[in-house]
Amino acid sequence: MAAVYSGIYLKLKSGKTPWEDKLKLARFAWVSHQCVLPNKEQVLLDWVSHALVSYYNKKRDLEDEVVEKLWVYLDNVIHSKRLQNLLKSGKTVGLSFSVAQVINARLSEACSQKTQQNIGTVLSCSSGILSTPSLSIIYTAKCELLVDLLSQLSKLACLQLASDDAVDSQVFSVLQLTFAQYLLVQRQQTNPNRVFGQVTSHLLQPCLLLRHLLTVRSWTQADDNHVRQHLSREIRNQVETLLQAGLFQPELFSSYKEELLPEQELQEKKKGALKSLLLPVNTVQAKLGGGFCEPALHGAVVAGSVSLLYKLFLDSYCKAENHLVCFHMLSRLFGCLRLSGLQQGGGEDRLSPADWSTELLALEQLLNLVLSSDIYNVASDRIRHKEIQFGFYRKLAQMLTSHSQASIPAWFRCLKLLMSLNHLIVEPDLDDLVASAWIDAKVSEPRTRKPQEALINTMFQTYSKLRQFPRLFEEVLTVICWPAADELRLPVFSAGLTVKLRECLLELPPNQILDILCLFVEKCQTLILPAVEGSADMALKLLSVSSVLHAFLFNMRSLDDVTPSPVVLRTQSLLAKMQKGIIQPLMELLQAPRREKKSDLWLRKASDSALLLAYTWVEVDTLFSISCGKYVSPAAEIAGAVTASAAWHGNIAAFLPGVEERCWERVMELANSFTSTSKYCLELLTLQKVKMILMQTKADVQALQHAAAFILESGRSSVRRGESEPWDGDISAISDLTYPTAHWHLVISNLAILLPYISLKDVEYIADVLLETLLSAKAQEADADLESSVSIGKISLGLVRSSFLPEMKALHCAFLTSLIHRFARVLPSAARDSADLPLQQLSAGDIPWYGEILAPCKPVDLLEAPSENNLLKDKLSLSWETLEKVAQCIVLLAKNGCPVVLKESQLESCLDLLEIASLLKLDSLLPSDCTRCFLVLLSLLANTRASVSCSKLLLLKFLSTCFHLLRCLQAGSNASAVFKVFHASDVLETLMTSQLTASELFTDVLTVPVWAQYLQEVQAFLENLLQMITERRQSVRLNLEKFMSFLVSCKPDVGAAKSQDWENWNPAAGQLLLMAFTTLCHVVTLYLQQLPEKKLWSADVLSALLEPVVLQIVATVERSLQSNAQSQPSPLAFIPSVTTLLRADLSCAVRKGWQKEPGGFLEQPRVKLYQKFYSQIRRELPRAGDNLQFLQSALQFLTVFCSVPELYPGKETAVTVVFALKKLLAGPAVTTQVIQSMEKELTEVLVQLLGNCSAEEFYTIMRLTLQGLEMRNVWQQKAKEVLSAVTLTKLLLSCPLSGDKEKAFWFASPQIITALAMQTKEACQDQSLISTIVVPILETVAALLRQGEGVLLNPHHVALAFSILLTVPLDHLKTEDYRSVFLGVHEVLFSIVQCHPKVLLKAAPSFLNSFHRLVVSVMHEGRQKGDRGNTEELEVILKCAHLVERMYTHIAAGMEDFTVFSAFIVAQYVTELQKVTLDPAVKKHLTEGIYHILDLCIERDIKFLNASLPAGVREVFKDLYNDYNHYHKAKKHGEEKYTA
Repeated sequence: MAAVYSGIYLKLKSGKTPWEDKLKLARFAWVSHQCVLPNKEQVLLDWVSHALVSYYNKKRDLEDEVVEKLWVYLDNVIHSKRLQNLLKSGKTVGLSFSVAQVINARLSEACSQKTQQNIGTVLSCSSGILSTPSLSIIYTAKCELLVDLLSQLSKLACLQLASDDAVDSQVFSVLQLTFAQYLLVQRQQTNPNRVFGQVTSHLLQPCLLLRHLLTVRSWTQADDNHVRQHLSREIRNQVETLLQAGLFQPELFSSYKEELLPEQELQEKKKGALKSLLLPVNTVQAKLGGGFCEPALHGAVVAGSVSLLYKLFLDSYCKAENHLVCFHMLSRLFGCLRLSGLQQGGGEDRLSPADWSTELLALEQLLNLVLSSDIYNVASDRIRHKEIQFGFYRKLAQMLTSHSQASIPAWFRCLKLLMSLNHLIVEPDLDDLVASAWIDAKVSEPRTRKPQEALINTMFQTYSKLRQFPRLFEEVLTVICWPAADELRLPVFSAGLTVKLRECLLELPPNQILDILCLFVEKCQTLILPAVEGSADMALKLLSVSSVLHAFLFNMRSLDDVTPSPVVLRTQSLLAKMQKGIIQPLMELLQAPRREKKSDLWLRKASDSALLLAYTWVEVDTLFSISCGKYVSPAAEIAGAVTASAAWHGNIAAFLPGVEERCWERVMELANSFTSTSKYCLELLTLQKVKMILMQTKADVQALQHAAAFILESGRSSVRRGESEPWDGDISAISDLTYPTAHWHLVISNLAILLPYISLKDVEYIADVLLETLLSAKAQEADADLESSVSIGKISLGLVRSSFLPEMKALHCAFLTSLIHRFARVLPSAARDSADLPLQQLSAGDIPWYGEILAPCKPVDLLEAPSENNLLKDKLSLSWETLEKVAQCIVLLAKNGCPVVLKESQLESCLDLLEIASLLKLDSLLPSDCTRCFLVLLSLLANTRASVSCSKLLLLKFLSTCFHLLRCLQAGSNASAVFKVFHASDVLETLMTSQLTASELFTDVLTVPVWAQYLQEVQAFLENLLQMITERRQSVRLNLEKFMSFLVSCKPDVGAAKSQDWENWNPAAGQLLLMAFTTLCHVVTLYLQQLPEKKLWSADVLSALLEPVVLQIVATVERSLQSNAQSQPSPLAFIPSVTTLLRADLSCAVRKGWQKEPGGFLEQPRVKLYQKFYSQIRRELPRAGDNLQFLQSALQFLTVFCSVPELYPGKETAVTVVFALKKLLAGPAVTTQVIQSMEKELTEVLVQLLGNCSAEEFYTIMRLTLQGLEMRNVWQQKAKEVLSAVTLTKLLLSCPLSGDKEKAFWFASPQIITALAMQTKEACQDQSLISTIVVPILETVAALLRQGEGVLLNPHHVALAFSILLTVPLDHLKTEDYRSVFLGVHEVLFSIVQCHPKVLLKAAPSFLNSFHRLVVSVMHEGRQKGDRGNTEELEVILKCAHLVERMYTHIAAGMEDFTVFSAFIVAQYVTELQKVTLDPAVKKHLTEGIYHILDLCIERDIKFLNASLPAGVREVFKDLYNDYNHYHKAKKHGEEKYTA
């Protein structure tokens, strides 16, 4: 046969053989063992290579289809297993260099044609060649070919990224592989000039473009996930590595230095040295300037590349002696930016806002690098280099200030960086800077406002430290006095800036602050005030100056008794000057009669300024008078005989010296006409008046009432209008739309002061506004940009959520009335007009709902008291009579079955109102209000019904919310007040009737989670109410009997027919009834158990009453089981019912002495029901999956059932149940999270099983458990079987064992711990098993070691735990897995330390190795990550670091024998510490821990460490030891000094 195929080679070479036949022969020859050719593989590779090379060299003409098939053949050969096996066996097979040239040519052709069709095979070929060492030599041996390939692939990738098509992974995978190969070759090159030439000539431009496109691409879901998440980042890193190694090698530094430094700087060079011909900077600049991409992209690519190149340059060459070279490189690279053209003038028009943003970002990055690398040394630059750097930065500052770009955040950041380098850089342009970046800057977006505030804060900090704050504010004043650029100039101080100003003012000397204030007051007096009348421009300037004065006076440090007298006198003089020179003239100006309209801008702004200054003056003057004994108020000096208290009881004008009452009234009238700062300041002044009156010995109540009414009336119309905007807290910036918010903020924040003096009508007004604003709060909260601002909705929400509202009883009551009134308004119009309906009666205005609040507040007068008390009693009785009437009305309407039908929109409105009601502290309501609220909710449940078209889920949510709120009311101390107006049984019947009627709608939503939640809420309410009945001990039997008889009379059917075979069974009503029966049964059973012996007759009566309920539950459950198919799981509602029934039966059996006569209990007919239910649950348990609710209920039933072994059907035993549990735990849907959620229930079941089983059954259970730990389970990939056995072992450890069972368990414990060690070793090889197998094993081992204290006597068995710990991986884990593994390992170590100290001493090396792995992992995970880290991850690492600290402390405190290892522990720690830079928070924990180990080290240990540690590590140790001596040791000795 071999002879037959030996002629294949001749046919392949023959020109007569068709190409299709040649390809078939070549494929057959490659795969067939029967084809014998000398060196067959090489021959076939040479043949296909020659064919392709001949075609591309134009020596052979082939069809396109044949060429593609040749490429496919070459690709198949390169990737074939046959070739790989040959190469592994040592056989040499290679390709010619011409193949590499052909591949490069094909890729180049694809780039030039801008199409990537039909090059997939070529890319696959190149990938195969590069990943096969013996083939990749065609590229690695000829570096030019590899460079060309890398260049072409980069261009291809750029084409794909620039297009709108989805990105696939092939090009990028090959590109990443090529980068890796080139970087290896690049490192082996010995000629740095040659490498530089290769990179700049062929790779620099495509690589920079590629990096830019990868950075700026907006990735979509259509793009390949691997490229998006991994390859893009990896390729960017490879580009940076390539550029670093190619452009900035150490050997090239001399060339850079020679080119960059001026001649005089190079005089240190040896004479006669030849200048280098290489001009690296010029070369790079030329490449950056070249047209290597589209003009639209060029600027952005250069801007992004400049900062990268400078960063790489600094990484390579930045040392103290090279800082000047680094600066010159900065200036040359800056020259590549388009910004550099602006320094020479012109070019601004060519830059669009997007271009400005890009250029400024690049400049920001350059300046950041300069600052972080400390390149600019002010002294060195001035003394040695003739301020060359200063001149460069100065020009930059001039360019930035002369071309203001206040809409771009980077512009502010650049100026901030220049200010941080040296404030003198921007000092000459300080006025322009203050104007363009602050006073005249139109900044509205938060992303721009933050950098602006950061820049101004830097200015504050700089001039504050230099003690030149007045110098800065001279410029601010100068700019304010410039002709205004716009009448809508923004306020001088935003909320954020005010905070920064306060921080600075607290640090400044008071005289500097007074200098600034005097300057502003003087300028205002001399320049602004004389020209303000009729001038809007001057009025705006006046308001700006006023706002600055207000900000300074309100945020400076207050005068007190230790303030120097000259400062106090100077402050007095300033305030007097301010009053006489500004406030008084302004008041006179405003009160003068004039023809202008009141809407004139200048008049409005002048009024705002006058009132703002007046309020500021009064507030500050009052504060100084109170806090400083040396301060004499200018008002007191002028007022003379008029005392302060008398002044405050009169008009506000009396406390403003020099302002007449008539003048003040005119000013007030004018200010009230503007909804702006002036009106708000009037309210503040009135509030100040209220505070001052309250501070007097005897308060004038009438004056207080007038003041409170004035404040509320002032903003009533604006708030009622409903149009408002958020307010940032700046008084000087209040407009028509922010005034309502400011007014409401003032009212709500001062309610505690105002409320006692407000009339009931005004209280109702506040309650109405509260409700209105809460309903509209959702829309206002949607604005995420306004974090620092407050809206009316936010203010109202804050009050309702606070603990203050329940203390304001009148407002609380009024708000509840308003809420009920709104509920009534939601009802349909027919119901709304009927005055007899409950909701209308509960919100009626003529009922004295405030009676309970006003009664304790009334003063007792001997003459008037009797009549007043009688009147109050009448009012109280009237309100309770109304409540009783409403209660009867609700019950009657429910019985008559005439509910109000609600549409879906009305239901939604009710839900919104219920949500607001849930914000109230319902448990703190007064008795009448609590009853009112209860009646409202009861009426909503019993007297309303949803229309058929309503969403059933929405209706369920509505009903659940009502029941939830009823439960909240039940938690209050006044909950029993409800029983004043009707009997408990009436409530229960009314509610159950309405819910059974409504259940007709829910037959098709019984599997939805909302239904289960609804049932839970109803059950919780019923249980609470029934418990209240039993706890009150009033008519318990009567109420329970009535409710029982009502429930027994109910039938869960859907129609009127009530047949014996339950044909009309309504499952929803059935579940509701069953839940009610169960709850009643449960409460009565508990009540019976708690009854004392002497009341056993009462127990017999209740037990007799309970019998029909129990029979009804049995009938309902049996009916449910019959209707439920064998394959379907039991309805969730039945399981708690049967559990409760069984508990009740067991309780009765115990009372009747069943324990003495077991047979008597077993004869009861319900045993079959329990056994049937048990069988069904046991059958369903393994199939339950992750249905947690079912599992928890089922396990609770099993706990009760298994407590009586006599109940097991047939031959079933505890082993049968354990087998079912084992199958459940091995189920595919059961995760470790599900197991944790039902661990409590599982433990309770096992406690009953093991407590009541025989020894033989226990041995069988142990065998079952050990079978699951066998190694064959892992080898057969049955990980869930292992998890099941590990969980069972852990649960067994939680159960109390005694006697033979305990001996049996601990006899098997060595086998268990050995099996766990082997399982861990296998599981750690698969990353996916870490969380599912390894973590549970660690938890089980920790529990085993803790429980085995004093029992596990063989040290070898304990030491096996170390083999587990040393196997578990601690790196390359997800955050959650890392946390679990770390905690598991730590718990095992801690269990050994605490419970097995003797074993620990014998196995000290293993313990130290295991613990050191934890330390190393925390150091690795807790290293500084810059912006890449996230808060959640850091929290986990901090917890782990805290545990390491705790272990160090424990070792040092309780293990004296470990002293010999202290030096070793410290050496391990510092060795690892030297490798990483830790996050400060993590380092703090670790350092505190290692300090405790250093406490154990004696002087000899310290000397040993200093002598034996390597050089770098020794430095780290010295720093650590110095800090230890300075902080820890000194503190420790200080504490010991005071220790007895």
